[in-house]
Amino acid sequence: MSALDAVRSRQSWSKVGDTAPTRDELLTLVAAAGRVADHSSLRPWRLIELRGADREVLGAAIAKAQGDSSPSSKPLRAPLLIAVVASYQKSEKVPRWEQEAVASGVAHTLSLLLDEAGWGVIWRTGHHTRTKAVAKAHGLGKNEELLGWLYVGAKPEGKKPGRRKAVDARKLVTRMPKAGAKKAKK
Repeated sequence: MSALDAVRSRQSWSKVGDTAPTRDELLTLVAAAGRVADHSSLRPWRLIELRGADREVLGAAIAKAQGDSSPSSKPLRAPLLIAVVASYQKSEKVPRWEQEAVASGVAHTLSLLLDEAGWGVIWRTGHHTRTKAVAKAHGLGKNEELLGWLYVGAKPEGKKPGRRKAVDARKLVTRMPKAGAKKAKK
């Protein structure tokens, strides 16, 4: 399958089965995903692998962040969660927003690689993503922010992912305005 085919066929899987890639399989894909464009090669990202009871710890942290007494069952929806962390590095040349873009690029590339390898994946976030309780549960440092989790598991047999709307590239790709021209309206 070509990269173009992989991107065109990628879908989010909100429901996945109980199996997930092994740690070794995951490490192979992460090594490839880490090849995204990265100004000054700062590697301003890291991933946290959550399996088994780790997901219950996250469920308790989400409950604490939301003021709930019962742990959230959301992290139990997949056998593997991959927390995506922007791990900002000091740099005169590379601003914080660009470093977050690199971390996001790694996450998206990893989701494509997981999908192409046959795994169901969805990138989840929520209002609790950047709360203190959730950051503490992940052991985040002062220079880090959680960008969400990739939920990973087996694609359910016989099920098809939801349909995605086609992208009309003509509406999204514009040209540089000519000097003195008025701004285009959306």
